[in-house]
Amino acid sequence: MLQPPVTIPIAFVQGMLSGIRARGDAAPIDANAALEDAGIAPALLEEMGSRVTAEQYVALFALLMDRLDDEGLCFLSRRMRRGSFALMTRATLGAPTFEVALRRVAHTFSLLQDDLTLVLLRDGSLAGFGLQVNDPAATHMNFLHELMLRVYWRLSAWLHGGRLAARRFDFGFALPPYAEGYAKVFPGPLKFGQPCSAVWFESSALATPMHRDMHAMNLFLAEAPANVILPRLAEQVVSARVRAVLQQNRPAWADLATTAKSLNLSVSTLQRHLATEGTSFQSLKDQLRRDLAIVRLNTSTVPLAALADELGFADSAAFQRAFKTWTGGAPGSYRRRHEPGLPGASGASGTAGSAGSGEEPAQPLTTSRERPANR
Repeated sequence: MLQPPVTIPIAFVQGMLSGIRARGDAAPIDANAALEDAGIAPALLEEMGSRVTAEQYVALFALLMDRLDDEGLCFLSRRMRRGSFALMTRATLGAPTFEVALRRVAHTFSLLQDDLTLVLLRDGSLAGFGLQVNDPAATHMNFLHELMLRVYWRLSAWLHGGRLAARRFDFGFALPPYAEGYAKVFPGPLKFGQPCSAVWFESSALATPMHRDMHAMNLFLAEAPANVILPRLAEQVVSARVRAVLQQNRPAWADLATTAKSLNLSVSTLQRHLATEGTSFQSLKDQLRRDLAIVRLNTSTVPLAALADELGFADSAAFQRAFKTWTGGAPGSYRRRHEPGLPGASGASGTAGSAGSGEEPAQPLTTSRERPANR
């Protein structure tokens, strides 16, 4: 099945580079050179509405980890060398339950760096893991919190069997101006200004038996980092199905009624499902057209008039007005920054690295009914 394209808000690219740029003249690599090598024009970071393709985002992430030899991307006081994520993942081999697997991940994490501790949380019928900040400098590094929550949530969901539902994501910082981009990255209700950054799920999940073996882990790690840092459309089930219908019907661009019929839903039921997921049919259609436009501008020389027709606009002027609303910039200037043939993620290495497993730790996670405060 042809999958709809994915694009990433530029705020997450800025965040990915913020640990490096915080080092100033002592930065170990040239951030702008890394951007260009990933096919991202540095000037794009100055336009807050701009976006990059998923391939560019993954390529940048893998490239930074390789050049820094640091999976922590300069956010932590000591490097998490390449292979750290693989080591934490493989430490779960043989764990009898999901809870024991989480404890092993946390124990290994604590051996690799000093700035953060993964802690087990309990609150009534919910359980979760949170980031206890040991280095005050890490408290206000938003992207570090975002990265750790996303990576360890995806790992946790995979360890559990791929069906673990997040009941809530907490963030230990105030609502950021780019929070609109969180919806696809963190699949659940969001709360900001919390005592610590955390993800919550049903506590009954902790007792789930573990079934992941070395073969499954190798497959999972082979797809990293894409499978841990990119949005997963399946997490917004109805939204993903709507995008798929729209993609499959191009260039006709199915309307609301046609889409509802394709999904065997009434129009009102479809609208209700989308509202529950925090979106609407028109928003999904515009997002898909925006993402398709960005991908086409990055990878082809198609004339703007032809692209406007592909995307269902009456003329080039209407498309250009819409594109500026979506991204803050004109498609023509965007294309001039992105010549065809820029590198994608096809050659990017993942986070898989050296194998490892640890002894069963006595208390690798702290257990508390209260959420830990940042220190």
